[in-house]
Amino acid sequence: MTKYFTITLLSLTLICCNLLAQEQLPVGANPPAIEFKYFPNKVYAVVWRNWNLVDPARIAKTIVCRAKDVNAIAESMGLPPAEKIPPDYERRMYITILRRNWHLLPYDQLLTLLDMSPDKLAFSLREDDFLFVKLGNLKPKCSTVVYIVPDKKAKDRAKEIKQLVRKYFKGVQSQPAEPRFSFVNELSSLKRLSQSQIKERDNGKGLRFCYSYFGVYGDPLIDTSLDPYPDGLLARLAVEGVNGVWMPVVLNQMAPGGKDFLEFGAGHEKRIGNLQKIVTRAKKYGIQVYLYINEPRAMPVAFFKNRPDMAGVPEGNLVAMCTSNEQVRDWLSNSLTYVFKQVPDLGGVFTITASENLTNCASHGNQKDCPRCSKRSYADIITEVNKTITDGVHRGNPNAKVIVWDWGWNDAYTPEIISRLPKSDWFMSVSEWAKSIDRGGVKSSIGEYSMSVVGPGPRATQNWALAKAAGLKTIAKVQFNNTWELSAVPWLPVLDLVAEHAANLSKVDIDGYMLSWTLGGYPSPNLEIAQVFAQNPNAERDAVLNALALKRYGKNAAPFARKAWTAFSKAFQQFPFNIGVLYEAPQQYGPANLLFSKPTGYTATMLGFPYDDLDDWRSIYPAEVFARKFEKVTQGWKKGLDFFNKVVSLSDPEKKGAAKEDWRIAKAAYLHFASVANQIHFIMDRDSLIKNNLTEIEKRVLKKKINVILDSEISLALQLYELTRQDSRIGFEASNQYYYVPQDLMEKVINCEFVRKKLLQ
Repeated sequence: MTKYFTITLLSLTLICCNLLAQEQLPVGANPPAIEFKYFPNKVYAVVWRNWNLVDPARIAKTIVCRAKDVNAIAESMGLPPAEKIPPDYERRMYITILRRNWHLLPYDQLLTLLDMSPDKLAFSLREDDFLFVKLGNLKPKCSTVVYIVPDKKAKDRAKEIKQLVRKYFKGVQSQPAEPRFSFVNELSSLKRLSQSQIKERDNGKGLRFCYSYFGVYGDPLIDTSLDPYPDGLLARLAVEGVNGVWMPVVLNQMAPGGKDFLEFGAGHEKRIGNLQKIVTRAKKYGIQVYLYINEPRAMPVAFFKNRPDMAGVPEGNLVAMCTSNEQVRDWLSNSLTYVFKQVPDLGGVFTITASENLTNCASHGNQKDCPRCSKRSYADIITEVNKTITDGVHRGNPNAKVIVWDWGWNDAYTPEIISRLPKSDWFMSVSEWAKSIDRGGVKSSIGEYSMSVVGPGPRATQNWALAKAAGLKTIAKVQFNNTWELSAVPWLPVLDLVAEHAANLSKVDIDGYMLSWTLGGYPSPNLEIAQVFAQNPNAERDAVLNALALKRYGKNAAPFARKAWTAFSKAFQQFPFNIGVLYEAPQQYGPANLLFSKPTGYTATMLGFPYDDLDDWRSIYPAEVFARKFEKVTQGWKKGLDFFNKVVSLSDPEKKGAAKEDWRIAKAAYLHFASVANQIHFIMDRDSLIKNNLTEIEKRVLKKKINVILDSEISLALQLYELTRQDSRIGFEASNQYYYVPQDLMEKVINCEFVRKKLLQ
């Protein structure tokens, strides 16, 4: 009785805490959460989803029980023995943990599980590269999950799960596995580099800058244990010709706010100190550090209570700091001056002045809603913001670069803005933007993030020409390693496309590349191609690729590497490109994306949850065309893998390790594309099956097709499970952390067998 009373009291406490947490944290529409009924109950689901990612004691605290209860549940489902949780998991894995529990736990229990305060979680949801948007702009309604002693029904279902785990995974689990984030230690160390690779170097010809492959996005300068640019990574990037790296910052955290903004600047001394260390270290390798400036950040309504003249356009619960106000502009400029005086070796900044974030009043085109900006033109506001940034940076360091990016600008005003920018500015545009394509008879044009379509496109070439005419230097924003077409591998072996793009740009009058957004910062052979063409614009594409294949794999393997790269590149040109497809289709998750026997009703989210939302996945493509294009990508990629098998067997002995690593990356990409094709057909067939106007013969045909798909998905999940255990890079991207871990592929198999029973029996 006492034990029952204690648990009940704790449950009531959790419910009260949940209400308090939801007052501080965004909720949105708050629909009922998805139930994962293949688990015995939610307690089992929580244990499974967090096993060996969160300490059992923390899981136990979250669901109000003892660690030994958590261990017993894990063992009953056949999960591997408990491992010591590395201390950096809390900081490098929190987005992964948040996402996998989003439909299981209410906010108060998420805070316990993550060991976060509401303020810290609110900051992450807002500033971690649009994290709340990626989670759907809503928090599913979840009841409090409290441990209860398992009954016979729960135990029997756990036993069934354990039998499935043994059936499918026993052999693989007995083999050694590479821990998650092993690549961080590998890339951070100088041990495996030669002295020629780690020497001080000058990569100063042209600008080639990228993001850290494993940098934590939200507040990277507050925690020295999460160094985004250790020596090993910098040295490896320098070898591939990189001479710049970038970091996101929130300016009100980087400098004191002065008399007008006393609440700004908390912790800025520590951040400035850590930034200086990174800048000093990078300089040894001929690399400069650039700051991503997306300012001024919108603030909560309460911030403007005593500052009505600074309040600009409202949006949700935020209000823009109006840059038509002189005090706001002074703060923006003076803060940048402070940063660049404190860290004089900074390379510069790049700006986005019309991003998804609400910043200036024109950033989302709604300046008419501001009493001051409504009297001004769009071009006036955007130009003034960039001039203010330039003034502030150059007062701190006249030699620092200010790179102005036209991302999100209203194209009608771009010529005027470019003509009015300071002559010292560099101008950047996405290379492939606006290039026309026809994929499967569906005509469209590229937005950005394409490797399957080779640039440059008409928008960039026009804007670069305008910038050159205005006396500005120019930069091409590209993605040479990977894109949202597929970001779950560190680089895509479509080297023919990369070389073609680099060769095209070498014939255009540009002064540098931005090589990646948050995805694509891995030191790879793709980046080496950019370096070759930057240093020798007259290089011949095939000669560059042949030399790279010979260098990477040796004489006997090189011809097969070239054939594989060409096959991969041709296959990738079948990708059904559209921005909606990039963000919402399940290619980032591949076989880890779950199947549902009934429609969930949930809308796919930006890179967060694909769900089963085929209509949003396919965007402008008819479902049949969408499926066919992914099938063609898969079929063509398989041809490339056949060639690459020979690369592995014929590589020089000292190069065989690299060949095997590259094969794993290529094979993982194949498994992702194949799974997307499966999932499209599954949803089409499932939705047809649950209609009531089918004959028994039609139902049998559909069930047979679904059964084949389920078998295939299980096979793909098993293959990817083995690869992810061998290579900790697979499934990872810096701003989204791990899309999946090996355990998710185990869950997918259990999910498939559950769906089989629900749909086919």
